[in-house]
Amino acid sequence: MLKTKSGLPKHCSWNYDRHGKRRVRFRHGGFSTYIAGTPWSEDFMRRYAAALDGQKERAAKIIAERTTPGTFNALAVSYYRSPEFRSLKPISQRNRRNVIERFRREYGDDPLLRLRRDHIQGLIEAKANTPAAGNVLLKTLHMLLNYAVFVGMIPHNPAMGVRGYRSKGDGHHTWTESEVFQYIERHPFGTKAWLALALPLFTGQRLGDVAQMGWQHVRGDAIAVRQEKTDTPLVIPLHPDLARALGMIPRTNLALIATDRGLPFTVGGLSNYFRQRCNEAGLRQCSMHGLRKLAATRLANAGCTFDQVKAITGHKSASEVLRYTRAADQERLARQAMAIQIKAEQDLSNPPIPVGQKAG
Repeated sequence: MLKTKSGLPKHCSWNYDRHGKRRVRFRHGGFSTYIAGTPWSEDFMRRYAAALDGQKERAAKIIAERTTPGTFNALAVSYYRSPEFRSLKPISQRNRRNVIERFRREYGDDPLLRLRRDHIQGLIEAKANTPAAGNVLLKTLHMLLNYAVFVGMIPHNPAMGVRGYRSKGDGHHTWTESEVFQYIERHPFGTKAWLALALPLFTGQRLGDVAQMGWQHVRGDAIAVRQEKTDTPLVIPLHPDLARALGMIPRTNLALIATDRGLPFTVGGLSNYFRQRCNEAGLRQCSMHGLRKLAATRLANAGCTFDQVKAITGHKSASEVLRYTRAADQERLARQAMAIQIKAEQDLSNPPIPVGQKAG
């Protein structure tokens, strides 16, 4: 995020209100408001994000006045104003808006009434090289066109019956322990790149939550997190290696991991930074989200219960956590079963025939 000469976020400046009190004022695109709180604090940045959203709403109103009724552009503008969209978490709004806006750039002026199922099927099939992106687009179009039916823009949903791609895995690649070792061989303890790996691995948090972690969240031997996606508050004990690494960092920046200019990373900026560090280590298949999955796997392998894993990762869905604990339980139970079998064989007076020998 850009910092102005005044040390405030972009579009902000110091002003005096009508009572003579010095306050931070946000101005952008004709939209203006005061933002309370200490600049760059967690509460301040939440209000700053709301101010940016307010500016976006004003821009959306201008766009709405220029859209042609009955087009995909008009549908998108209507949907952004709907309670359905406004009730989403900010991160969900951002992700959904990104998909919609990419589609709008190419098809925004097209009339909805001319959109047929074979058109949508062709769009999805064109994404054969990126099947996950194709499925995300199909899911978004299905939802959006259902909304179009609800508000009376079209009589039926043309995305009904369109086939997506069958999932061939569990999504993001889960890091292996050997991949972690390969990464830290290239980026050793004490480097910023090492910290970028350690924060998600030792806290089990998502990319967006890692980007927001600051010194104000470190409380003694723990770090407090409020998950952006679920709004779940967590207090996570610091792993000794992570605590030792944080003790080596000078507290010159608010963010635990900052850009070379000392500013907090945006979510996209941190993703790009970590992508480059993985590439340098020869780990193009790895991502930061895969570290969250390894964190859950480590906890499960250590024998943690479902509730204990959830207390670290903040997962809401039982199926998500059970996937890790079930795999760990399978291996542990299998080893126990084999140990029982071997002990029973050792107790027999006539042990089983060793491999490679024949009975006499």
